[in-house]
Amino acid sequence: MDLYPYLKSMAETDRSAVVICNLEHEIIYMNPVAVKRYEKWGGAELLGKNLLDCHGQTSGEMIRKVVDWFGRNQENNIIYTSYNPKENKDVYMVALRDEDRKLIGYYEKHEYRSRETEAFYDFGTP
Repeated sequence: MDLYPYLKSMAETDRSAVVICNLEHEIIYMNPVAVKRYEKWGGAELLGKNLLDCHGQTSGEMIRKVVDWFGRNQENNIIYTSYNPKENKDVYMVALRDEDRKLIGYYEKHEYRSRETEAFYDFGTP
């Protein structure tokens, strides 16, 4: 079964920015939220660019260290990288692996701590 359309739809409808990089740190995918979030830095034009060029030296070193850690063991798949108090969210880097568990890339995962404010099952009136 081809999961690509399902996984792409999942990323495209996520409320958080999703930026996927390959092992050369090239940005290979940005969901619509990420394109908008990073608009002042180029938005969709960041596709194909090196993620490390978007970060300072210290952040770049940490990204490299995390990717090296992912590569050392197939069980090394997620690491907590920061807390953003302004948005009340935790940020993680997550390994992406192929069917053989070989490391193929990574992405940043955002988990918001704020309680949802929408009503349960609010279908609205479209």
